[in-house]
Amino acid sequence: MAILCLGVLLIPLAAGLDFSYHPTKNNPSFTHLYSIGKSVEGRDLLVLFLGRFPTHHTTGIPEFKYIANMHGDETVGRELLLHLIDFLVTSYKCDPAITRLVNSTRIHIMPSMNPDGFEATKVPDCYYSEGRFNMNGEDLNRNFPDVFNENNVTFQPETIAVMNWIKKESFVLSANLHGGALVASYTFDNGNSATGSLQGYSQSLDDDVFVHLAKTYSLNHATMHRGNECGYKQSFPDGITNGYTWYRLKGKSPPFFLSPHCFHFLFQYVFDHKLKPKESDNLSCPTGVKGQVLDENRTPIPGAIVEAKGRRHVCPYRTNRHGEYYLLLLPGSYVLNATAPGCESVLTTLQVPNGLENFSALKYDFLLPGASSRAGPASCPAKPLYQDNQHTSTARKPTLSFLGLMTVLYTTFT
Repeated sequence: MAILCLGVLLIPLAAGLDFSYHPTKNNPSFTHLYSIGKSVEGRDLLVLFLGRFPTHHTTGIPEFKYIANMHGDETVGRELLLHLIDFLVTSYKCDPAITRLVNSTRIHIMPSMNPDGFEATKVPDCYYSEGRFNMNGEDLNRNFPDVFNENNVTFQPETIAVMNWIKKESFVLSANLHGGALVASYTFDNGNSATGSLQGYSQSLDDDVFVHLAKTYSLNHATMHRGNECGYKQSFPDGITNGYTWYRLKGKSPPFFLSPHCFHFLFQYVFDHKLKPKESDNLSCPTGVKGQVLDENRTPIPGAIVEAKGRRHVCPYRTNRHGEYYLLLLPGSYVLNATAPGCESVLTTLQVPNGLENFSALKYDFLLPGASSRAGPASCPAKPLYQDNQHTSTARKPTLSFLGLMTVLYTTFT
């Protein structure tokens, strides 16, 4: 799956770029500039899309997003994404690896989630300055629903716009760029005893994939992998960290359960343009499985659950309106379970190969005779879902028993 390689291709050759702060340039026909909403002061929250299908989702092509400048005074991420846009646009149809990447992925890039804060920042500072918060004085990186605890805050216009965007698109992989340290941070940032937080590490059921992706990014960066290039008070082995191990944070972006099929990372930067050039065929990209869930007439079934045994989440991975699912998995053997109301579960054992050779995930479609294809996909509630007993029990129960919870979610939230 080409989407998995995008993070480490961030500005492979930066020497010729102009690092002055600048507006977004015009782009050719394979791009689409759109706004997901307005800031407090009425500025557009702009996103640039790159891909073969600029204005609509296409079945089988995964969605990826980058967000930067959530803290208005952390300007490095914003600039990196503007240069990433420039690099992808100028390399398309010139560099075979970039052309293949853009053709096989729908890439959404938001250089600034906090444009008001950016405009209010006079001297950029990685720790704190006037433009860090939005114009209501709220920290946008503490302003999302939390999967473990109630987050009693007033959701801001910028936050609401991003949450609606997340629910609208079927993002598979995502990253948020911040400033201050130099590290790749991964799920979870909050936790409880069931996720291992008592041991100082809040572990998701997909921890192996998160660690692999974080290391892939860090090891292909010129200095991040060294672990403490900034003289930061905490060292990061291999340049990565579990978010909770670093520091516990409630209400961080994005709310995991609003898009449970999307793997999200946080990359922290200081101003460092020495990003190491790497050829795409030298990358160790994880693979996975993608496909559709269909009824007996091969009509897509929205809201179906497709999960790997032993990786069952309280808010499950569900198919979108096209009946699509995407599971990011390392190479190996997995038992996959497809479940939808009105039919029996279907289990199959698949051998997930290394997808680097064909730049794609393994494709497998499930057929569920008798399932309804008329209802919309289920959605998860914007409230804490992970209880101590829930996380432990759901990780151990057989996957087939999940039909009941799926039916409850389906009937309650559609």
